[in-house]
Amino acid sequence: MDSGATKTLSFTDRYKAMNVSQKYWWKVVALCFFGWILMYADRTILNPVQTQLAAQFHISNTQLGIVNSIFFLTYAITQIPFGMLGDKFGRRLVIMIGFIVFGIMTFVSGIVTGFIVFLIVRAIAGIGQGSYYGPQYALSTEAIPTKDLTLGTAIINSGMAFGTSGGYLLSSTLVLQNGMPWQTPFYIMSIPTVIVGILFYFILKERVIRPEDQGKDKEKKEEVEVPTEKVSVGSLFKNRNLVFAYIMCFCSIYANFVIITWLPQFLQVERGFKGTSVGFIASLVPWASIPGAILFAHIYDKTKKTKALMFFLVPLSLISVFGIAFVTNKTLLILVLIVYGLTGKLAIDPILVAFVTKNAPKSSLSTALSAYNFIGMSGSILAPYVTGWISDSFGSMKIGFYLAAVLLLIGMILFGFTSDKNNVNAA
Repeated sequence: MDSGATKTLSFTDRYKAMNVSQKYWWKVVALCFFGWILMYADRTILNPVQTQLAAQFHISNTQLGIVNSIFFLTYAITQIPFGMLGDKFGRRLVIMIGFIVFGIMTFVSGIVTGFIVFLIVRAIAGIGQGSYYGPQYALSTEAIPTKDLTLGTAIINSGMAFGTSGGYLLSSTLVLQNGMPWQTPFYIMSIPTVIVGILFYFILKERVIRPEDQGKDKEKKEEVEVPTEKVSVGSLFKNRNLVFAYIMCFCSIYANFVIITWLPQFLQVERGFKGTSVGFIASLVPWASIPGAILFAHIYDKTKKTKALMFFLVPLSLISVFGIAFVTNKTLLILVLIVYGLTGKLAIDPILVAFVTKNAPKSSLSTALSAYNFIGMSGSILAPYVTGWISDSFGSMKIGFYLAAVLLLIGMILFGFTSDKNNVNAA
């Protein structure tokens, strides 16, 4: 028997690239946008009700930090494996399974009555969310026209802002304002999460040829359809541009998750906000990030000046993170929250994603993007726990915000050693 007859069909063999219409990429952007809404809403519904959670389970701020850290630990460590599985077996399938898992675990989070079991359930929910980043951006970067890539990514990323705000407002309104049980938002969010995961599988296509590539001659078309040999994960970390982009992502996400995780409680405990106003003020960050992300993505698409934009955005971002803890005037606090939203993680991320996409081997794009998010989301593992420990140890969260600002400075300095030239073999 021919030995080749027994081989399992590869991802490339099973899913031949398909021509798509000019409008298809908007369908991809829309669904990925809603995916991020649910991803972040499912995360942030916990944060405004951490005081109630702590009271029920009789835990400290450090232990509250562990709740978020364990979630992001499993989320981060599954990034690269899910990226590789997406490249091998299909991105839509991986995303659908992951969404179903974390949707179910979101519901179960509201049922459990013991703290240890709650931690386990949140860890499994993190695994489910780990399926999304690399496969999603591989699907979207293949579909979005090159000239609109950063803008399309910014629109997708704005779903993070809508989800963050939605999670804050849902919990603060139902629980802090109306006195409902803290579990209620978890029940509400679980159903649309499962539905959207299923839609990913049945609406999107696995591999596509964008209209801009369909007019190329046969030789170039085959080059688009047939990926080259996969590049090892280790080789990605020999690329200087990728490594420093990963570090910058870590610093940006660390600061972002100090804010996402602890800002609602900081506003209540150290700045005197109450009820729905907590969700509203905390939502200023994600709402401001939407025009910021789209504006700077549009500027990047026009200029392709990665370092120039990063050296404009990151200093403003770190100053505003410092200011959140430093200022006591409520009007100034609102101002620095808006500035962070305009220049922070959600404005920086589309530029970094485009930079990684430009520098990563195309045949391992899902894996490279998963590695990028794995390193970055390591910041989300540390930020909740470290800031909670600082709060317990020093009686205030302010030092945690100052530390986040220092990390942004370090990331900016290291990113200065990258090159805007496209070179996947940079050492």
